[in-house]
This record gives sequence, C-alpha cells and structure tokens, in this order.
Amino acid sequence: MSDRFWPVHSDQEPWFRIGRLEMTTTNRAQLWRLVTWPFSAGLSLWSILDAVKLWYFGNMIEQLIGRRRMAWLLVGVWASLTVAYAVVALLFSGSGVLSGIGTIQLLVLLLWIAEYPTARFFFNIPAWVFGAVILGLQVLSMLAFRMWDSLLALVFALVLVAVAGRRAGLLAEYPWIPGRPREPRQRAPRTSRGDQRAHSRHASDRARLDELLDQINDQGIGSLTDAQRKELLKLRERLRRN
Repeated sequence: MSDRFWPVHSDQEPWFRIGRLEMTTTNRAQLWRLVTWPFSAGLSLWSILDAVKLWYFGNMIEQLIGRRRMAWLLVGVWASLTVAYAVVALLFSGSGVLSGIGTIQLLVLLLWIAEYPTARFFFNIPAWVFGAVILGLQVLSMLAFRMWDSLLALVFALVLVAVAGRRAGLLAEYPWIPGRPREPRQRAPRTSRGDQRAHSRHASDRARLDELLDQINDQGIGSLTDAQRKELLKLRERLRRN
C-alpha cells in the first residue's frame, strides 16, 4: 500500500498520515480553526468596532440584495478567506494566520465601496479613495514586513470575494469580474383589501355607465328615467374623481 495516505492502528501512532504529515487527535482538533477563526480574536475594543462596522455596511448591502443573499455572501466571504489562506499556506508553507472578524469586515466594506464608489465619507472624501487608502495600507504593511504569503493570500481572497459578490447581485458595473450577476428577484406589490374593493367598485361603475350609455345610443336620452339620470351623473362624477 502506498504511504501517501494510510491508516495506522497502534494506539501510540497517529490516526493516519498524509505524506509526511501525521494526523493526530490534536491536529484533527486544529481543523476546527478553519470554521471558528472569525471568533478566535476574543473580545476587545477593536473587535467591537469591527463588529459595528460589519453590521453597518452589511446592513446596507442586505437592504440592496435581501437577507438570504446577504447570508450567502457572508458565507462566501468567509469561505474565500479560508480557502485563500489555506491554499497559500499549504503551497508555500506560509505563516499567515486568520483571526477575528476584522478581515471579513474589511472585505464587506470594500464590497460596499465598490458598489457605491462615489459616496462620500468623512471630510467629503469619495468612497473609492477611502477604500484605496485602506487597501493600500494593508498591502504596504505586508510589503514592509516581507509577508509575501499573506499578500498573495489577500489578493487571492479579493478575487474570490469579488466573484462571490457578483454572484450575490453586486458589482454589476464591473463586467470584467468573472461570474454572471444574479438579478434581484422583484416581488409583486401586495394589494390591500381596501384597494381591491375600490378596484371592484370602479369596474362595476364603469360597467353600469356603459349600460346607460348604450341605452342612450339605442333609445335616446329621453328613455332614461329620473332615477337613471341621477345615477348617470353620480357615476360620471365618481369615475372622474378616481
């Protein structure tokens, strides 16, 4: 049997090996970090601010695409970051790690800025300038500390998040982004019972007016009784108001 992937049965040995990587109970527990890393930074002032910003800009995106697509978009952002950093770490033995919701908040903010690039921030600064500065600072810090793996993972994550955003119905103004944007499903406007009754009465008045007009055309205006004349005037006045 190939030693690329094989189970071992001794109680003192790892559960299995993938190449030279020994998968022990501790390593298996570490896999949960792929799921729980957004909540691993603990409670601090910065994490609270990140949560507030995520709620603020995420809420505006949700109003645009709906709550279901927003939920899938957040899943897509998390998955994009997880896949990007995991792939780079496996390929290049990188040391970049993910913890806290700060990176998720940053990418959601960049999605909002990409959707509304001309919106104004503090001191009337355009949103796209604000986003370029934030992203530029991230890139410059990685370059300064020679964090090539983290820089590559960030670029990879930006591409994946852009595709996820486009699939969620955002970024329609950027046709060069891969993926076909989904058009938001428009719901038919609900009609209240009062409006339904008014519409039914309007149709009934129109039908009755047509009957009286047909009688006039066939038999002349003199064929109408006094009650029919009054009814004709009331119908005309009511239909004119509507």
